Amino acid sequence: MKSFTYEKAESPAAAAASAARRPGAKFIAGGTNLLDLMKLEIEAPTHLIDVNDLGFDKIETTSNGGLRVGALVRNTALAADPRVRRDYGVLSRALLAGATGQLRNKATTAGNLLQRTRCPYFYDTNLPCNKRIPGSGCSAIGGVTRSLAVIGSSDACIATNPSDMAVAMRVLDATVETMRADGTTRGIPIADFHRLPGDTPHIDTVLEAGELVTAVTLPKPEVGKHIYRKVRDRASYAFALVSVAAVVQRDGSGRVAVGGVAHKPWRVEAAEAAQPRGPRVMASDLLAGAKPQPDNAFKLALVERTLAAVLDEAKG
Repeated sequence: MKSFTYEKAESPAAAAASAARRPGAKFIAGGTNLLDLMKLEIEAPTHLIDVNDLGFDKIETTSNGGLRVGALVRNTALAADPRVRRDYGVLSRALLAGATGQLRNKATTAGNLLQRTRCPYFYDTNLPCNKRIPGSGCSAIGGVTRSLAVIGSSDACIATNPSDMAVAMRVLDATVETMRADGTTRGIPIADFHRLPGDTPHIDTVLEAGELVTAVTLPKPEVGKHIYRKVRDRASYAFALVSVAAVVQRDGSGRVAVGGVAHKPWRVEAAEAAQPRGPRVMASDLLAGAKPQPDNAFKLALVERTLAAVLDEAKG
């Protein structure tokens, strides 16, 4: 691990300003992803800004009947909150499907949204990777691609977003609240928060330099059955080959987002109109334009079958 300096942030504005002022600075809270990347020297921040004492650890009801989840709320606390379990069951189920209990006890809401890909070529520092070193190339293309993207990828990157929570947030139409380095705030729809790789796969989100995530707001609960189904190579502590987050009515209509297939949680609202016509049409609309690799073309059929299972479960 390379040397770095450290400070404890005294306020959100001071944290954002410090990060913008110091090139190579990173925020740290639970550190469940960042510390691993630092040990491998994939991430080498010159300065760490500890944001654990900023008070973003509450879940509060909003004036329109939704919930405001602080950026520092631990995954365990969020999954167990009675309001989340009752009104946003898809989110609770997605969180419990991810990682281990020990990691969920430390991992934060903001950190979960910001975690880096688990592409094996990203983690192998002996091989070129455009996400690690822009312009160096993508070793995954032409390599072992079983776990990688089938849609929304580019010639520069075929990595996937690893977050279970983000897929549920996407189906719920959450909004990410932030504070910029100049003290101004903004709300970013979760649909716009994560970026597709294009020619700049090293840039995962639309956050500006020094911009600090302060909360995630969930809108008024959506009526319907909340389902999260995750298909993986082993029963626990594995990232999704394909996952489906859904809020579905008994007639099959509703909302659906898919994980494990793209650089960001994948949702195509136009495809949701196809639900009453069955999972095959819906999967076809969701994955229109897909460009799978030889090792992961099976994901196209797996999405359809997982959607079918979700719709069957919704019908009871």
